[in-house]
Amino acid sequence: MKYRTRTFYTDKQKSKMWDRWQPGDSMCSIGRHFNRASSSIFPHLARTGGIRPADRTRSRYALSLTEREDISHGLVTKQSLRSIAQNLNRSPSTISREVRRNGGRQAYRAARSDQRAWDCATRPKLCKLAFNDPLCQLIARKLQRKWSPQQIAGWLKHRYPDEEQNRVPHETIYRSLNVQTRGVLKKELQECLRSPRAIRRSRHATQKGLELRKIKNAVSISESPSEVEDRAIPWNWEGDLIAG
Repeated sequence: MKYRTRTFYTDKQKSKMWDRWQPGDSMCSIGRHFNRASSSIFPHLARTGGIRPADRTRSRYALSLTEREDISHGLVTKQSLRSIAQNLNRSPSTISREVRRNGGRQAYRAARSDQRAWDCATRPKLCKLAFNDPLCQLIARKLQRKWSPQQIAGWLKHRYPDEEQNRVPHETIYRSLNVQTRGVLKKELQECLRSPRAIRRSRHATQKGLELRKIKNAVSISESPSEVEDRAIPWNWEGDLIAG
C-alpha cells in the first residue's frame, strides 16, 4: 500500500494561507497557489474553526532572549543572582526562578530556556462558556430550536441587561461550535445552524456567484416611461407566486 507523504507548511506559508482565506478564496484556489491538494489546506483551517488565530506576542513583563543571554553570561562569570538581577533591573526572585526551572547554574542555556518559555506560553485560555454550565445549556436549547447565534446573543442581552456573566456575543457561540477543542458545545449542534459549513467562511466568499444572478441590461423602475403609471393592473395576479 502506498502512503501519502505528510504535508508541512512553514509559518510564512500558513500566514499566506490565512491571507487568502479571509478575503474568500476557496481551498482549491489556495491549494493551487502552493501547488498542493486542497485536502492539505483543510486541517490547518479547521484547527481553529476557519477563524484566523491571533498573532502571538511576548508580554513586556517576560524575560527576553537578550536578558536570558545576560543571565547565562553572568552565571559563567560566577556572578551572584542578586548581582545579575541588579544589572538587568529585575527582581532577584525572577532571576532565581528562571535559573532554577531551567537546569540550575551548571545547565542553564539562554536559547533553550527562551524556547521553553515560548512553548509553555501556548496554554489555551478557557472561554466564558466553560465557566457557566447553565448558560451553556441554555444556548444549546436555543440552538436546538433553530435560533441563530445572533438571535441568542440579542435575546441574552435583552433578558439579562445587568448580568454580564450571562451574556455572550454571537462570535463566542460560533467559536465554541467550530473549535471543538474548547469542549463546550457539542459538535452535533452544528447541524442546528442555518449554514451547514463545518468551519467559518468569509462573508465575501458567498458573493462570487452574485454576478451570475443579475439580470443583464436591466432597466431600473425609476427609469420606466411615464405611460406605465396609467397602465391597468390585472386583479388576478398571484402575489404569493413571486419568489424573493
